[in-house]
Amino acid sequence: MQIKLEESLNNQIQPDMNSKISTSSHQNRIKAWRVATSIGVSFKYAAAGVTYAFHTQRNFRIHCVMGTLAITIGALLQLTGVEMAVICITSGLVLTLELLNTAIESVVDLTVGQTYHELAKIAKDCAAGAVLISAFASVLVGFCLVAPKLVLWLFAH
Repeated sequence: MQIKLEESLNNQIQPDMNSKISTSSHQNRIKAWRVATSIGVSFKYAAAGVTYAFHTQRNFRIHCVMGTLAITIGALLQLTGVEMAVICITSGLVLTLELLNTAIESVVDLTVGQTYHELAKIAKDCAAGAVLISAFASVLVGFCLVAPKLVLWLFAH
């Protein structure tokens, strides 16, 4: 009953998309609507999302490398626990927003398909802008925390 209702809703939202969706991908979409049966399954779904973003989104990989680099530099410069926590939080925020950006772009693409819509452009651009602002803020935070220690380290050697 639930699958029939979901298929009915899908037909109302995107009547022309069903012809473009193969049987196997359509079945995967139906499975994606199921509720996780346990906390373990929830973690599995979350890990699948992170893995998907890592494999398909160049910017997510760049942010992973930059976050790891910032944490490594912080550790080498022996930043305090609070300073390291701030770097981890800002790096995590950038990655989180990149995941949300990917999700928003996917939902928009699902909704509009191969057609152009000004509101779809606005949604995608705003999501990308959120990532950009968080990345800039993260760089500024990292610079404020690392630069003084780096200058001291360079003059000591």
